[in-house]
Amino acid sequence: MRSARPKPLHLICGRAMVMHVIHALERLDIDRTVLVVGHGAERVTKKVQEQAPDWANVAFVEQTVQRGTGDAAMVGMTAIPGDDLDDDSTVIVLPGDTPLLRPETLEGLVATHLANGNAATVTTSVFDDPTGYGRVVRGPAKGGPGRVLRIVEERDASDEERAIREANMGMYAFRRDLLGPALRHLSPDNAQGEYYLTDVVGVLASMGHRVGTYEAAPEETQGVNDRWQLALAERELAAA
Repeated sequence: MRSARPKPLHLICGRAMVMHVIHALERLDIDRTVLVVGHGAERVTKKVQEQAPDWANVAFVEQTVQRGTGDAAMVGMTAIPGDDLDDDSTVIVLPGDTPLLRPETLEGLVATHLANGNAATVTTSVFDDPTGYGRVVRGPAKGGPGRVLRIVEERDASDEERAIREANMGMYAFRRDLLGPALRHLSPDNAQGEYYLTDVVGVLASMGHRVGTYEAAPEETQGVNDRWQLALAERELAAA
């Protein structure tokens, strides 16, 4: 963002970006919200403590070394009480830079996840040009969309995989008792040397668990990564 301000605290329509994401949870009956903080942790924590609604029940945990989204999820799980092996509740994982995300979308994601008995449900969007996004790799189709096999990040994708137009938008619903063990199976053996949360999808699918998708509009699920995208997001919110 070319700024000393931590990215989640950049303002959009007078509200910190991460606060838009927290408020998108308002239609869900959540037990707690865990915010994984890194760069500017103290500033982010202070601001969210001041502004978060009481119903969000926000807890904070710091990812001291940036080792990828899978590691961030592992760190975040430590702030959830109880044993993950004995708890089949739903864990929602969201990026903190998607301020256009709507409560209706998260409501639909969770409803789809529960209705289908999925181990994991991935929010996807279809693009004419999905450059920059991980692709959803499916098995052979039999009268409908094929079974989700895995998600491949663009840097690790083959030319054939890069041609896939269905992209992962980085928002998930997981069964907690399956997410914890799957996270512990992750490896940083990839182009970025990181623990990818996306690899959890492949781990669960390879074990025979059901992985579903929930399609959302690209304009509300894309992240804000620079000043231009920040300005576009503000324009969209102002017009809503």
